[in-house]
Amino acid sequence: MFSIPFHMVLSQGQSRNPEKRELEAAVIAFAGQIPGVEVLSIPHLYDLAADGESVTTLKNCNGPIVVLSWLFPRAAHWVLDRSDVRGQYGEVLLSSEEQDDEEKDEKADEEKEAQERVTNSTPRPSRKIYCIDLRSDTKADIFFAELERIYQVEKETANSTSSQTSNETHALPITIPTLRQIEEHPTRRWYPVIDYSRCTNCMECIDFCLFGVYGVDGAETILVEQPDNCRKGCPACSRVCPANAIMFPQHKTPAIAGAEVDSGGFKIDLSKLFGAPERNEDPAAAAARERDEQLILAGRAMVSATTVKTNKVKDDFDRLLDQLDQLDL
Repeated sequence: MFSIPFHMVLSQGQSRNPEKRELEAAVIAFAGQIPGVEVLSIPHLYDLAADGESVTTLKNCNGPIVVLSWLFPRAAHWVLDRSDVRGQYGEVLLSSEEQDDEEKDEKADEEKEAQERVTNSTPRPSRKIYCIDLRSDTKADIFFAELERIYQVEKETANSTSSQTSNETHALPITIPTLRQIEEHPTRRWYPVIDYSRCTNCMECIDFCLFGVYGVDGAETILVEQPDNCRKGCPACSRVCPANAIMFPQHKTPAIAGAEVDSGGFKIDLSKLFGAPERNEDPAAAAARERDEQLILAGRAMVSATTVKTNKVKDDFDRLLDQLDQLDL
């Protein structure tokens, strides 16, 4: 039995899909039967207000946390982190072999470049946060098994720690599981989420974004300062980030929404992965075009003509235009 708090958090989906609601209810019911576990049901994680009841409650959760949401695990982890609910990645065994191989490659790349990451200078607490994507399977039993596995792992860790810090042998008190549902009604939101395990603090995003979304903290570390300044549907800054550290969890393209990709070797065609809408358009050009579209919608002048770099060789017509531009007519 646990001697420390252990929390399971269910982040409800945004849609009213009955199959999703049924899966959520089944997972909640199962978690509520596990001794020593505090179960919390909250609205969709991504939509939560920083000063709302859900975030306040999550901040007060001590010990390990299992979060089940309709988001990619990496996105869910860093959405929590931006709300000051921080910890280490907890291992979740609900991914395909192909995803596992990609994660191993990614971890190897991150280890090689660890000195460049923001988390190297600002480490997170040692407690584990396990993020489970409810889209991983349609069978509730799969999630039951994974919850039970994580529960056993954390129970063994807690009991081992307890035995090392005490010479006395005694039975730990039995804790009655609790279930709490927070009734908040947040509106749907759209803002970037930074993965600080990849972020190198290069400031490309703050230089690129013209809507005042990004800022820096007292340690000169990049952060999403004004999330609601972000233009809904625009993922442009994620395309220009050299470390692929910026996510938009609700984007239709997996790589932008937080799916695991190889950030070191670029083994895949990122222009296709990041969903560049125009044929033969690279991510940088797509980002500039998307930013211009949002500037126009906001009643502002487009700027990509002066910011997008090109390697196009000038022809005779281009040179003639340049000469005319230089004439004082």
